Formats: sequence, C-alpha cells, structure tokens
Amino acid sequence: MRVTRSEAWNIVCEFVQNESLRRHMLAVEACMVAYARRFGEDEDLWATTALLHDFDWEIHPNAPDHPMKGEPILKERGVSDQIRRAILSHANYSGVPRESLLEKTLFACDELAGFLTACSYVKPGKSIAEVDVGSVKRKLKDKAFARNVNRDDILNGAAELGVPLDEHIAFCIEAMRARAAELGLAGNLAAAT
Repeated sequence: MRVTRSEAWNIVCEFVQNESLRRHMLAVEACMVAYARRFGEDEDLWATTALLHDFDWEIHPNAPDHPMKGEPILKERGVSDQIRRAILSHANYSGVPRESLLEKTLFACDELAGFLTACSYVKPGKSIAEVDVGSVKRKLKDKAFARNVNRDDILNGAAELGVPLDEHIAFCIEAMRARAAELGLAGNLAAAT
C-alpha cells in the first residue's frame, strides 16, 4: 500500500496550520507534477513527495531537526522509503545524497517555488501571471529581496537536474500559473492594468 496524494494532504493539514506553508507545499507540488509529466514519471508519487517535504516545518523549524525528526513520523504513517529518502535529500545537511530524478527535482523545485511566490507578491497585481524569467533573475541578484531563500540552492538545483536555469524558471512559472488560484497567486489583475 502506498500513501495517496489525498492521505498526504491529510498529513499536511494535521501538522501544518500556516496557510502560507501549505501553499508553498502546493506550489512545489505544481512544479513537481509538471516535471513528472515531462519526464514520464509517476505523477501521484511526485505529488505526494512534494506535499510532504515540509510537513514537519512547524514542529521542527530548525536544521537539522527538519526533516530528520519528521522522517520517523512519516515512516510510522506508512510513507515509502523512496519518498522519505527524497525528503531527507532535499536538505543539504542531511547527509543523504540526491541520486534519483525524484530527489533532484524536489531539491530543484523547493527554493524556486518559494522565490517565485515572493516575486508574485511584489508585482502590482500580486499575480504569478506577471512574473517572467527576466524579473526573477533580477530579483535573484537582489540579496535583500526574499533573503531567506537560498540562491545557491536555486542555481545548484537546476544544475543537478540538468535543466538550464532560464528554462527551469520558465517551466516552474508555467506550472504555478496553472494552479494560481489554489496557490493564492491569481492576484488582482485589475490592479496590474
């Protein structure tokens, strides 16, 4: 038996009360599912991995507790070794190397999804529809903007995935646009015009 996407979402809702954090996990899921389609991989497996990757952030907000202390909880809930390993590997300090395509994609999408969300919030209409590759790259150079986002993880994630940075950014923007309303990124387009 494998934990379904629905069961994963129930775990998220049990452990995560912060709406922004839930939306982050949904944003990473949007990017991961799009990549699963592109690579011909199991969309449900990739969705479940994305949803669960930060499920323990509110109870273990500091490294190295996250995600190491969350992993036994997931094991107890019947989450597969494959998903748990991917979640462990998304933290550079875990000592779990990223080897599989699933692991590399989770790492590549995690920080970028958060950064794209931040980029959306500073647009006039507060919408992902207003975000483009050029504006994202300019914001990446601004160290004061979204300073908690690790730029090296964004750059290294794309490199490990073997996708040029511009292409990776554009791909994730499109994936998030497809689910903008659910992610709280549909914005107020009237303000942007």
